[in-house]
Amino acid sequence: MAIADLLATANREKRTVLTEVESKELIREAGIPVVETRLARSEKEAIRLAKLLGFPVVLKIVSPNVIHKSDIGGVKVGLTGERQVAQAYNQIMHGVSNVNPSATIHGVSVQPMALQGIEVIIGMYKDSQFGPLLMFGLGGIMVEVLKDVAFRLVPLTRRDARNMIREIKAYPLLDGYRGRDPADTAALEVALLSLSEFIEKHPSIKEVDLNPILAYKEGLLAVDARVILEEDQG
Repeated sequence: MAIADLLATANREKRTVLTEVESKELIREAGIPVVETRLARSEKEAIRLAKLLGFPVVLKIVSPNVIHKSDIGGVKVGLTGERQVAQAYNQIMHGVSNVNPSATIHGVSVQPMALQGIEVIIGMYKDSQFGPLLMFGLGGIMVEVLKDVAFRLVPLTRRDARNMIREIKAYPLLDGYRGRDPADTAALEVALLSLSEFIEKHPSIKEVDLNPILAYKEGLLAVDARVILEEDQG
């Protein structure tokens, strides 16, 4: 789906929160590598997509009313066969319906399990005074615990991107701490610059949360994404 069509659909449905599948489509258009993710609206479709994408897979609830999916049992990982996918699909659907009966549920997202990497976060939010701010830091739950993040104003320069990565306290982890493989910081810089440019081109985007992005020795992969639009999209 083209970006214009995606934004028009959300606007027509009076939504400001894009689904995970929509968010990943948008982020892919920004030039950031994203794990392939498909939407399943039924148990049968979830099984078909899992076989197509290849086991093991991850299933996650797709609902504009559910932000923290893991907190309500809306995520199932490491599913290695059709039976596990079927059970996970039904557990997710029933669990979310019980916790939030009024939630609009589009289905579940199906994606292959990604190889382990260093978890980082890239995000954006709009400050009322300064405008769009990009964020970089250690990802996963660590961003909430340690709050080890760096910020810069949009538009970003290459020097900004380089400095953001290197000024967080956890940078030694990205630099190959104690003989571990270093992260591809050049790819992380490109991702930051790509998102900065994308935000400039699309002012209707209010917030972006890519957490986690898995940083590898070569390249990176965003495995989760959340995008929120401005209420008045013009």
